[in-house]
Amino acid sequence: MLFGEHAVVYHRPCLVAAISQRLFLEGEKIPENKIFISAPEMGIFDFAVSLFDLEKEQPKEVKFILEAIKNFFRKYKVESGLKIKTKSQFSAEYGFGSSSAVSVCTIKALAELFQIKMGKKEIFDLAYKTVLDIQKVGSGFDVAAAVYGGILYFLTGGKIIQPLKVKKIPLIVGYTGKKASTSEIVKRVKSEMEKNPDYYENLFDQIEKIVEKAKTKIENENWKEVGRLMLENQKILRKFKTPSKKYGVSSPTIEKLIRASLEAGAYGAKLSGAGRGDCIIALGREKEKVEKAIKKAGGVPLSVRIDFEGLKIENKI
Repeated sequence: MLFGEHAVVYHRPCLVAAISQRLFLEGEKIPENKIFISAPEMGIFDFAVSLFDLEKEQPKEVKFILEAIKNFFRKYKVESGLKIKTKSQFSAEYGFGSSSAVSVCTIKALAELFQIKMGKKEIFDLAYKTVLDIQKVGSGFDVAAAVYGGILYFLTGGKIIQPLKVKKIPLIVGYTGKKASTSEIVKRVKSEMEKNPDYYENLFDQIEKIVEKAKTKIENENWKEVGRLMLENQKILRKFKTPSKKYGVSSPTIEKLIRASLEAGAYGAKLSGAGRGDCIIALGREKEKVEKAIKKAGGVPLSVRIDFEGLKIENKI
């Protein structure tokens, strides 16, 4: 997430980027009435479930795959035993939208297996439904990033999914070392918003204005101004009254990594996602210097690039 977190849940636009670390999924039809799943990066080896037990509660590590299968079977009135294998180039702990990515992959694989033609928006809609069925909250921006790739101007629920005309961005990512629960934080913000709606609506309106400005500045590759807007966005996120009065949805660790990035010459920096953990993003030409500063401050610099291709078919995992 580049700009607009939390506000996007309340029907404001955001800017989101797909990163180059990919999740792969291989699917195969089998004659048995079972679904076998192997997802080593999630600690799942040869998990098996009967087609007749799909409605039952499933382990969290395979929930998104099985919910996507269930939704696909219902929508297209098809059914088969399946063998599913996944492989990831990134850890789920980083908060890079792995649940959305695996939902998108599953639906695309099934479309290929059952020879059903699905456009990008249809894949988005079914994957977004899958994520909502499990998490109950969410705007779908990470689903859109997995499907479309690149940098997107996105409105809640996929009402607008518009790729930006830009082919590069000097982005630096740092992991705080703490996994955050997106759904939990979103729920807590919702609870606070219900107590003080005018206060939050005003903050969301301010964030929307920043998103609109940032969209233009990114397309013009005015990175110094984009960095300044990042700091503005972060300032507003600190004003959220949950879960910390002092930091909002930020945290001491996030603030430490942001400070380190700025002192190392970044144009701007902010949290990325729900907050309280996961990652910060920074913008600047001094990539190595900023990455060293993030590491020195106790963060983990992550080597990422923007992936402009999005969802695609590979031959093999």
